[in-house]
Amino acid sequence: MAEFDTIAKHLIHTYPYDFVRFALQRDDLEVLDIIDTEQPTVETHRTDSLIRVRLGGEEALVHHEFQTTDSSPPMPRRMVGYVGRGIEQYGLPFCSIVIYLRPAAGRRDPGHYIQERHGFRILVQYQVTRLSELDDQRMLDEGPAGLLPFAPLMQRPAGLDAEAWLRRCVQATEAAVLADAVKVDLLGGLAILSGLEYGSATIRSILSKEGLMDAIMRESSFAQYIIEQGMEQGERKSTLADIVEVLEIRFGLSTAHPLADRIAAIDDVPHLKQLHRAAIQMPTLEAFRHLLDADE
Repeated sequence: MAEFDTIAKHLIHTYPYDFVRFALQRDDLEVLDIIDTEQPTVETHRTDSLIRVRLGGEEALVHHEFQTTDSSPPMPRRMVGYVGRGIEQYGLPFCSIVIYLRPAAGRRDPGHYIQERHGFRILVQYQVTRLSELDDQRMLDEGPAGLLPFAPLMQRPAGLDAEAWLRRCVQATEAAVLADAVKVDLLGGLAILSGLEYGSATIRSILSKEGLMDAIMRESSFAQYIIEQGMEQGERKSTLADIVEVLEIRFGLSTAHPLADRIAAIDDVPHLKQLHRAAIQMPTLEAFRHLLDADE
């Protein structure tokens, strides 16, 4: 889910001190630079965030990686690459943190890669943070402003249902002692990230009842992103429906057919448009299936 990674990266690049302080749990730090994370290798690898800091008088790099699902290849193998390339390129101490945004993600991530074979030992350690396990109310009461948009993804207080917790997160962000433009921006980020756990109708309803939806759409830096995502999702749903309708009319495809599930899993709108044209032109359903197989 690239859109959630994009928003998380935007927030960490806007509030780097908040994220580094939260990850390292120390105050003796200074943010020096946000590094372009395009790493030139045989293939292009991009880390989510690489921040150069000064810790206790020593320069270091703090690397954040955001995950909505379990990684493939497994995260320990990926982290070996990120850490190795970072140390090779910059020659500085390296602190890596993986942040899992969804409760089900990262449960088996051990926080290290270890190899002890043939007399050789390789060990790479990193910090694993699962938002669903963090102290939710403490984040609202004491947490840094830049992390407020992530609060709805954290473990809610006992006895509080999901909708009430989301409303409390919205109210706490709106009540924070911050400039109005900053609050609107944070609420925009919160609205998007909440989509990992809440339906869009619930999110919009709460923001509208709090009198915030119009301000977010008008003033937040995320507003255009929200609009574009809504338009793209609407176009995607429409194109999916068109493909299934064509296959149903031409070949009797039912919505319960495995092929319908495969088509529904495709996110790329231009690709779906190509498949729509192919559905009209293909001589048989089997030919269409072969086309899908070739694309995967």
